[in-house]
Amino acid sequence: MRMLLLPFSWIYGMIIRVRNWAFDFGILKSTSFDIPIINIGNLSVGGTGKSPMTLYVAQLLSSKYKVAILSRGYGRATKGFLWVTSQSTAREVGDEPLQYIYSGLPVMVAVCEKRVEGVNQILTSENKPDVIILDDAFQHRYIKAGFTILLSEVNQPLF
Repeated sequence: MRMLLLPFSWIYGMIIRVRNWAFDFGILKSTSFDIPIINIGNLSVGGTGKSPMTLYVAQLLSSKYKVAILSRGYGRATKGFLWVTSQSTAREVGDEPLQYIYSGLPVMVAVCEKRVEGVNQILTSENKPDVIILDDAFQHRYIKAGFTILLSEVNQPLF
């Protein structure tokens, strides 16, 4: 099975190299914002604790700052920007954003597959946050985060 997938991994790797090169040389643009943005991500697929870390960082910050969490809303059936409320469903917004809402933390939660659009929408809200946490956006280079937290699996450390 591994040998069967090997050519696809080469193709994927080449696409990612070209994409990163385009960002590095300014062909694709990264957007900066006048608000602190914290990016929480990983290098592996799932299982590294991004959601618990997002909640932890939100908890640390929410006692002093207005915090917003922006997620892509993985697995949702909708598109575009949506505010997540306690009346939202996992089908509408994905399950992780609901976890953030049900945590009881005083945070704003939104979903948008286009992160720049999502940040812009959040910043136009009446209750503008002091900081935005991007959930699972390490590979997303369209936004220049001020700080990145990169997680790895405990049994496969990055070093």
